[in-house]
Amino acid sequence: MTTERGNVVRVCRDGLYAEYAFNEFDPNDIGSVAEKLKSTLDAQLKTIAACGVQSYKTGILPDEKCELFVEKEAGILPENVDAKELVDKFTGLSDKGMASVEGALDFMLNGTSTHISKMFISPNRFLRQSYVYTEGSFATYAPDKNGELKMVYDGVSGCGGAEILNGLEAAIANAPTVMADMVNSEKIVPGEYDVISSPEVSGLIAHEAFGHGVEMDMFVKGRALGSEYIGKRVGSDLVTMHEGALCDESVTAYAFDDEGNLAGDVIEIDRGILKTGICDALSALRLGVAPTGNGKREKYSHKVYTRMTNTVFDSGDSTLDEMISSIDYGYLLSGMESGMEDPKHWGIQCIIARGYEIKQGKLTGKVVAPIVMTGYVPDLLGSISMASTDRGVYGTGACGKGHKEWVKVADGGPYLKMKARLG
Repeated sequence: MTTERGNVVRVCRDGLYAEYAFNEFDPNDIGSVAEKLKSTLDAQLKTIAACGVQSYKTGILPDEKCELFVEKEAGILPENVDAKELVDKFTGLSDKGMASVEGALDFMLNGTSTHISKMFISPNRFLRQSYVYTEGSFATYAPDKNGELKMVYDGVSGCGGAEILNGLEAAIANAPTVMADMVNSEKIVPGEYDVISSPEVSGLIAHEAFGHGVEMDMFVKGRALGSEYIGKRVGSDLVTMHEGALCDESVTAYAFDDEGNLAGDVIEIDRGILKTGICDALSALRLGVAPTGNGKREKYSHKVYTRMTNTVFDSGDSTLDEMISSIDYGYLLSGMESGMEDPKHWGIQCIIARGYEIKQGKLTGKVVAPIVMTGYVPDLLGSISMASTDRGVYGTGACGKGHKEWVKVADGGPYLKMKARLG
């Protein structure tokens, strides 16, 4: 998604903003580049002013003086990777995976290591950053006794070089056991259950429950119910949620966003109370709040939107064993597949790979799959009654804004006990 190079210029005149993106220019002829930019942006602003639609009259963005240069270390830079050696290694891992997973029809691996270098310049700001993020994943398929294909997927990711891909071997070692669970799984009986979400599933809930719903460009447009709940309870006392590029050294651990705002660590929910959302610079100016460092572009040629980075539940003080022993009947949910939310009405839908049955405080060995979790966000978060001391953060996926504008994100949390509707 980020293998591209380019530049974007933003201007403001009479409360109207316009941008121009380009990826080729002659550095020895800056004058002609500037003239082209000026004429193009002039035309944009005239068109906006003449089109007859109501537009936001936005003031000039703040431009406090700041100089920053952040260069994060990476063990193996992407440009130094021996491609043949990596392909040979992945081929060996694929062959090993195929041999270990009973009935496997395919065993696919994917690895990406991307070097990000960005610069932001304004009259008073000169910011530079350079970092590498890496992600790797595998997917394998096998039929159950009825011929229905089951999938097992897992991966590794982080802020760092191609050395992160070495973690795939350990992840693949779990594939045979998980595939056996999937192949022998049963359909779940729909209903409301006591459940424990694994850290990966907790991350999916965090992302979908208070992801898009507190992106404050949606507040400007009146498209999010979250704007009416600032300062109100939306979860139990165990629910504290962080959002920001500084929350974790993940695939989206940048130093400043695409508008030149420094990255942050925002506490969106503090012990069940919704404190704030996240915001790009223009939306912040229109709402009269401070930007949070969440202005992100899919690519240099795309518009900035308020976007998530790391969205993470805080840990608690319980152990997983204590949580399991507290359940009379329910499920331990594991494996994230996908999710959706409705920011206007706070509905949530999470697709979860599998659930492990719990009876009288013990795992029975029975597995159900797949699982759809649905519900009203405050009800779901309000039911959280236990949280484990550990947590995980996962970044092998991406997030779209509506049906487009894909960016890298990460999410996670501890094991969480709650009540949920499953089907």
